Amino acid sequence: MNEQNQHLDALQDIRQMMQRSSRFISLSGLSGIAAGIWALIGAWFAYDWIYEGKVNNRLSDYEQSGSAFSPTKLGLNLVLLAGAVLAASLVSAFYFTWRKTARDKVSLWNHSSKMLTLNMVIPLITGGLFILALIQNNEWRFIAPSCLIFYGLALVNASKYTVSDIRYLGICEIVLGLINTQFIGYGLHFWAIGFGVLHIIYGFIMWWKYERKEK
Repeated sequence: MNEQNQHLDALQDIRQMMQRSSRFISLSGLSGIAAGIWALIGAWFAYDWIYEGKVNNRLSDYEQSGSAFSPTKLGLNLVLLAGAVLAASLVSAFYFTWRKTARDKVSLWNHSSKMLTLNMVIPLITGGLFILALIQNNEWRFIAPSCLIFYGLALVNASKYTVSDIRYLGICEIVLGLINTQFIGYGLHFWAIGFGVLHIIYGFIMWWKYERKEK
């Protein structure tokens, strides 16, 4: 019986080694939670700016001339805000993932992480260029659904090089984006749910499954 257990343990060790060599499994759940928090903060600022912009549009022409907001400036502010949220999320993801790889004593930039990045970047760049085209043509209604759908596609595409939980998050983002196409006026709400709430839930699940026992 002891010999059989030893064989099973050896097979499990081999399986874990093969999994580590083909998949980047050092993603930190805390990075997902941080990204969700940044997204919710960004959504709060965006809602405040959009609401103020709507109020300003109700003012007289004389009052609007002295307003701090215009549709063009508001759009630029929202794009810059989205960029700031993305930058903060990337910095948080790098820090928490770097900390976890150091704790796991594995390389942060290896073949698996390179393939993960490549397969995620291609749909993201494609989606980013498509969204820029929407902005160029003043089609703001479909920006939020497009963000969710292309981000979900990027996660699904990259999931084969990391833990399977990423695939489920990607599917949820895609479904949420498709639903958003039928409720155009609520794009910011769907954006907050997809990039904020879902990220926090996903991050907590990742932390509970893979990191809690390491403490």
